[in-house]
Amino acid sequence: MRTSYDVIVVGGGHAGCEAAAAAARKGATVALLTFSKATVGAMSCNPAIGGLGKGHLVREVDALDGLIARGADAAAIHHRMLNSSKGAAVQGPRIQADRKYYRAEIHRLLDVQQGLDIVEGEAAALMLAGDAIAGVRLADGRTLGARALVLATGTFLGGKLFRGEETEAGGRTGERAATELGRQLRELGLPIARLKTGTPPRLDGRTIDWARLEEQPSDGGAWRMSALTQRRILPQLSCAITRTNERSHAIIREGLGRSPLFSGAIEGRGPRYCPSIEDKVLRFGDRDGHQIFLEPEGLETHLVYPNGISTSLPADVQREMVRSMEGLEQVEIVVPGYAVEYDHVDPRALDSSLETRAITGLFCAGQINGTTGYEEAAAQGLVAGANAAACALGDAPLILDRASSYIGVMIDDLVLQGVTEPYRMLTARAEYRLRLRADNAGTRLGVLGEEHGLIGAERRAHYQRRAAGRERVSSDLEQQLSATEMAKAGAAVRQDGARRSLFEWARFPEVSQELLLALAPSLRSVDEDLGREILEDARYAPYLERQEAEINELRRNERVLIPADFAYESVGGLSNEMVERFNAARPESLAAAGRIRGVTPAALAAVLVHIRRKAA
Repeated sequence: MRTSYDVIVVGGGHAGCEAAAAAARKGATVALLTFSKATVGAMSCNPAIGGLGKGHLVREVDALDGLIARGADAAAIHHRMLNSSKGAAVQGPRIQADRKYYRAEIHRLLDVQQGLDIVEGEAAALMLAGDAIAGVRLADGRTLGARALVLATGTFLGGKLFRGEETEAGGRTGERAATELGRQLRELGLPIARLKTGTPPRLDGRTIDWARLEEQPSDGGAWRMSALTQRRILPQLSCAITRTNERSHAIIREGLGRSPLFSGAIEGRGPRYCPSIEDKVLRFGDRDGHQIFLEPEGLETHLVYPNGISTSLPADVQREMVRSMEGLEQVEIVVPGYAVEYDHVDPRALDSSLETRAITGLFCAGQINGTTGYEEAAAQGLVAGANAAACALGDAPLILDRASSYIGVMIDDLVLQGVTEPYRMLTARAEYRLRLRADNAGTRLGVLGEEHGLIGAERRAHYQRRAAGRERVSSDLEQQLSATEMAKAGAAVRQDGARRSLFEWARFPEVSQELLLALAPSLRSVDEDLGREILEDARYAPYLERQEAEINELRRNERVLIPADFAYESVGGLSNEMVERFNAARPESLAAAGRIRGVTPAALAAVLVHIRRKAA
């Protein structure tokens, strides 16, 4: 067995799997270190992938040849396009996954990846050479050398589980915590805090009265998560909807005295956008009920995930609570819900490559950076893994900005603003979301992935076919047609005497897709997904043109770099508050400095003047 690698990845969750695979695709030798190989790729909480903002992240990871979208397609037993009645920019693809099939596909993808070994063991301590990573020491005494290391520890770093009055060390039920490593990170001076997340009870689907509940069938159509997936594979299952009620809320209120959330046992703050049912009942006391989605966990299991009742109430209270809801009067709980509190690193200690500023070669990805969700973890894992390999191999880092991707938005938010609660991606976080659609991730990021050595042969061939198809369609759409000619073709457009390209005519509501297919026959010769993307480009074009000036200004200010050792204390006119904000975030450019919460235009101007004076 090898004892030295270019990159070591600690943790086999969504962040760790993407990090290890990305580093290996770049040509690094990689060790994926995990407690147990069997749990690599496991879905710890909700058996679903995607959603609003999150679906965009999945498509972007896929565009860079990541794993999560292919794993999702291999396991998808329910498809749902969220916001389907709205514009393409805010639609969110989401699938319900069979846990067993998802994990099996991730294992298959990792097993065929050259240069990647899965090593079982516990990371007890980082090995350092001065202020740089040299490897990791395992709990059993073995050592693994490396020039770069990715921490993707999920909820395992100092993890502690809570259910009512019960507490135990662990990162998820039945699995131990990474205690020694958490202690060392604090001793190294990294800024560590505590956060909390939770999971609902798992129900026995055979004890649910499905006939009394509202059915939510899988979407029709043929969309998939990955551009490489040819068709939907597995049979589709329906979900169902029930609701909490006044009796449910009374049971929860009566049990609050036994909840660790309100007894003071849990210090960490939970996610605002995915609160526990206890939080919901207290924060929204005027509501007479909360919707609960009953989501099957797989084709070969009776387990059902009740999305919407994450809880750490005692098991007996959980049982009484779920049995108060329609259709669940006789339900049996197989695994009670619980909360988990864990260590995270303040992401302001990282730069845009997700490398820590204090320790060269140490990268962090996923929940250790204060995020929540598989999709956020996978996206960070890919970036951290690519950049760990770049660090080890002497390549340029992969840096994504806010105008190019949701991944760039997320990393920028994290490293500049930090977190006070688990961070979740939302479409509202992206100011350029009209250009960051889920359907055009490959067009936006494919070339960048190729430049950074992340794209494999199959993906490269896919992009080449798309480029050729786009060229044919673009040529057809360049033809100029007058309003009269469009009317003769069957479009009831206003007769303004103007001649426009067919690409421009495509944004007019009077011009049907059938007419466009007739006038631009090459649209029929390309994949349906590509044809839809090109027509969406046409519809959004006027809005994107208006944003170009803002994006050009952003890119100009990104080129005004701020040295890593910049002394904000020496800038005349900066208040102590501004100095503190700059020092906490350590922005890498003037554009980044302007995005720090609370920084004033006057403070920015003072910093710019000081930079120019020093450069003169």
